[in-house]
Amino acid sequence: MDRRTFNRSLAATAFGGLAAMLGGCSTAGGLANAAPRRPVGPLVPDPAGILDLPARWRYTVISRMGDAMDDGHVVGDKADGMGCFAIAPGKVALVRNHELSAKDAARGPFADRSVARAFDRWQGDRPLPGGTSTLVYDLKSGRVEAQFASLAGTIRNCSGGITPWGTWLTCEEDMSRAGTNLSQDHGWVFEVPATARGLVDPVPLKGLGRFNHEAAAIDPRTGIVYLTEDREDGLLYRFVPSKPGDLRAPGKLQALGLANGATDTRNKQGVAMTRGEALKARWIDLDGTDSANDDLRQRGHASGAALFARGEGIHYGQDEIYFVCTSGGAARLGQVFRYRPSADTLELFYESSDPNVFNFGDNLTIAPNGDLIVCEDQYTEITDNHLRGITPDGTAYALARCRRQTELAGACFAPDGSTLFVNLYSPAMTLAITGPGWSV
Repeated sequence: MDRRTFNRSLAATAFGGLAAMLGGCSTAGGLANAAPRRPVGPLVPDPAGILDLPARWRYTVISRMGDAMDDGHVVGDKADGMGCFAIAPGKVALVRNHELSAKDAARGPFADRSVARAFDRWQGDRPLPGGTSTLVYDLKSGRVEAQFASLAGTIRNCSGGITPWGTWLTCEEDMSRAGTNLSQDHGWVFEVPATARGLVDPVPLKGLGRFNHEAAAIDPRTGIVYLTEDREDGLLYRFVPSKPGDLRAPGKLQALGLANGATDTRNKQGVAMTRGEALKARWIDLDGTDSANDDLRQRGHASGAALFARGEGIHYGQDEIYFVCTSGGAARLGQVFRYRPSADTLELFYESSDPNVFNFGDNLTIAPNGDLIVCEDQYTEITDNHLRGITPDGTAYALARCRRQTELAGACFAPDGSTLFVNLYSPAMTLAITGPGWSV
């Protein structure tokens, strides 16, 4: 769907007609309307020591750090957020973030190769190594048909989000200022078309604000973009565009507050958010949204915006937006919130009290059966990260276990629901997972 079609159909089209186009997930109902599901069976140890899965589930490694790409470059490290898009019958494009900083050039896609483009340069004629790579994948044959760099010149591209018009929003989790080795400020969101077949120009979407961006989700009925911020005192933002479907056009950036006056959702100094209680939201207009001082969240909170503990993955379901707060909750093990745009309400959907059940959730998506699928990213010396499912009644279960000492990231489904893709962060690896189905 291009922007023109999106704009024409915006007011009249319900989410059900868009679900198959959104990539990232195709969900028939979303958690609010899905029937309760039983968790999958016990995980079976993986002889290869990569990923444990339930019986009858399988994974294939489809891309690794250092693999040669079609453009003469190599797959970079630190694979993070990722979106999946249908681009032809039976074929998808995976647009994958690489959370690389200037110091990571040797682990980036260009290494010591030159790239003759007018990027924000770090060293010689090599662009900054952060950005995205794109894989074209055939779902039937299980073969990668093409692989290439699709964005460069950015820093620490952490997560992002899919758009209804077939692009990936990739977010910089970095607030570096222009100066030594950097020609411009960072901390922006960039847009990468799923159909791009090479490097696109890194044009910052400055209306979406300059802050420690993590992820983005779009309500297809309104074109409003919801944005998370990975800070212990972060906010939840939304960008209301003047031209829905055109994120380069002017718009209004706002932060979420609560009508009851509560300004801290983290539950660390007492319970401000009770699980399942829907609280009316209010949206606070922000100014100076491109500030170079990294103070947007502080000014927003001073105006009444609510604090969230490290907002990370965010995903749109059916009139439901779910987002993870990695270190939120009384046990500091993570929270999942649900925001309903039509009702304009926020509720605490899940809060972990046991590290063996749910520990530091990060990226998330929605399975075809309506369960949430959350990637864990523990901050411990020895990690034991899982893909966690959360059922509609709030029961968490283990869907997969990472056997490498790294985080899981970028979970997303093929639009037909047949395949779950996920990244191992470092050394970077992308997996395609198939199983007996998602009505488990």
